[in-house]
Amino acid sequence: MSTRHLEKHSIHYLESGDGKALVILHGLGNNSQSWKQQLSQLKEDYRVIAWDAPGYGGSSDPQEEFQDFSQFADVLKEFLESLGLQSVYLLGHSMGSAIALEFSSRFPHMVEALIIADATRGSAGVSAEENERKLQNRLHSINTLKPEELAKKRVKALLSPNASYGVVKEAERIMSQVRPAGYRSVSYALSNLNQMEWLSSISVPTLVMCGELDQVTPVSESKVFHELIPHSELAIIPNTGHLCYQEDPETFNGFVTDFLKRKQTEHT
Repeated sequence: MSTRHLEKHSIHYLESGDGKALVILHGLGNNSQSWKQQLSQLKEDYRVIAWDAPGYGGSSDPQEEFQDFSQFADVLKEFLESLGLQSVYLLGHSMGSAIALEFSSRFPHMVEALIIADATRGSAGVSAEENERKLQNRLHSINTLKPEELAKKRVKALLSPNASYGVVKEAERIMSQVRPAGYRSVSYALSNLNQMEWLSSISVPTLVMCGELDQVTPVSESKVFHELIPHSELAIIPNTGHLCYQEDPETFNGFVTDFLKRKQTEHT
């Protein structure tokens, strides 16, 4: 476990391995602990760095709750610079994909390859009424439920019916660590999210991944990203839900490794 002290935030992260940095960004109900199978399995080829976003895990809360993913991307840039990283492979899951896309659009020189998994369109994917309903539901849940209750309520929808008991319990354990400042910041950012207009300008090599049985951001959503991001590739993780990287880490990691090694070969 390590921490970088930035100008306004302390960012906690987990790290393993050597080589080119692969930086991993978690989703709304997770933190760096959810990436343990990536940290253990990908360390032979990469320096794997999984952060806790502001308001999550061991990282400090934002001084004022965020409203937009550009704010998360700004912290990510400062975090990477504090590590002395000039360019990285970037992997984002769910809301982490929104941060990764924002970062890649604004700082393409710092991203050699991009992977987005179970990506979300946020407000762009629903009506204004549905967007407001989702925001209020998220705020109500984090404001009224204990974190353990929120985890039990949400985790079932995040996993496929095939998920093992151990995967379910681990997902509940990690989600029970959510804190209001982080959860509300992401909730607001999701309600303000619309990246559709500039996805076609993404210039870095991109892999779009999704769990075949994802109920939260279905394969149809990932296909939108795949169609809009130039020269992107699409990979579906069979028989898994939204947390596909936890349900079937071997297949997920295999797609990641294959994509990055091919891009590295093309680059050199």
